[in-house]
Amino acid sequence: MNQLFKYILKRILQTIPLLIIVSLVSFFIIRLSPVDPLAELRLNPSISQETLQKETKRLGLDKPIIVQYGKWAVGFIQGDLGYCSTGERVADKLKERIPNTLLLTSLVIFLTWITGIPLGILAAIKWKTPLDRILTVLTSIGMAIPSFFFAILLLIFAVKSGLFPVGGLTSYDFAEMNFSGQVFDIAKHLVLPTTVLFTISLAGLQRQMRANLLDVLDSDYIKFARAKGLSEFKVIYKHALRNALNPLITLLGFEFASLLSGAALTEYVFQYPGLGRLILEAVLKSDINLVMASLMMGAIMLVIGNLLADIMLIITDPRIRVKT
Repeated sequence: MNQLFKYILKRILQTIPLLIIVSLVSFFIIRLSPVDPLAELRLNPSISQETLQKETKRLGLDKPIIVQYGKWAVGFIQGDLGYCSTGERVADKLKERIPNTLLLTSLVIFLTWITGIPLGILAAIKWKTPLDRILTVLTSIGMAIPSFFFAILLLIFAVKSGLFPVGGLTSYDFAEMNFSGQVFDIAKHLVLPTTVLFTISLAGLQRQMRANLLDVLDSDYIKFARAKGLSEFKVIYKHALRNALNPLITLLGFEFASLLSGAALTEYVFQYPGLGRLILEAVLKSDINLVMASLMMGAIMLVIGNLLADIMLIITDPRIRVKT
C-alpha cells in the first residue's frame, strides 16, 4: 500500500509540468488574438464598471503578456477564475457543468466496456466465422459515422417520433417531480447523447479487444496451455484475457479526453449542459476566463483518467506492480 501511495504521488508530481504547458499554450494562443478578452463583458449592460475594473486588474491587461499569464495562473491556483461574458462567476459555471459531463462520460465508458469487451472476446473466439464478419462490418460502420452527423439524425428521429426529449438534461417541471420521476426524467434526456457517444466508442473498443485477444491466443504459452489439455474456457478466460486486457486499461484514461472532444459537438446538438458544450460556446464568444478554466478542467480530467488507469494496471498486472 505504501508503494502504491508513493507511485500515485510520483505520477501526480509528473503531471504538474504537463498542466503548466497546457495552460501556457492555451493562454498565449487566446491572448495573441486581436479580440479584446473583455469585449463580451463590456457589451453586457448588467456588468458594473467595478466588475470590469476588477477583471482588468486581475488579468493585468495593461501589462506584458507573460505578466498576464502569471496573474491568471495565481488566480487559478487560488480559485479566483473571474467572470464569464454573462456576468456569472466562472467557478459557479464549472460547478454546474462538470458533474453533468462526468455523468455522461462515466455512463458511456461503463456501457462501452460491459458491451465492447464481451463482443471483442466473442469475435476473437469466432474468428473468420460469419458472426465475426458481421461484428467487423458493424464496428466499421460505427467508426465511419461522424458523431455530429449521427447526433443530427437522432435529433430528427426524436423530433419526428416524440419518444425522447430533444434537448437539455431535465424537463421544465423537474423540480415538481418525486425522486423516481426525476431519475427517469434524467435517464430519458441521457438516451440520445449516450447513444451517439456509445456507438462511436464501442466500435473502437470492440475491435481493439478482438485484435489483442487474437494476438495473445497466437502466443507460445497459450499453445503450451492447450497442449497440456486445459479446457478452452481456462485458456481464454484465465490465461489469455488478462494479458489482452492490459493495453485496454492503459487506453482507459484517454477515453475521458476523446469523449470530451467528441461530446462537444454532441452536447451542442442536443443542448446538453456539459463541459464540452461550455468550451465550444466560450471559444465562439472569445470568453478568455471561461475558455481557460474549461480547458484546464478538461486537462485535469485527462490526468485523473490516466492516473486511475495506471492504478488499475498495477492491480491487475503483478509484473508492473514489481517494477513500481
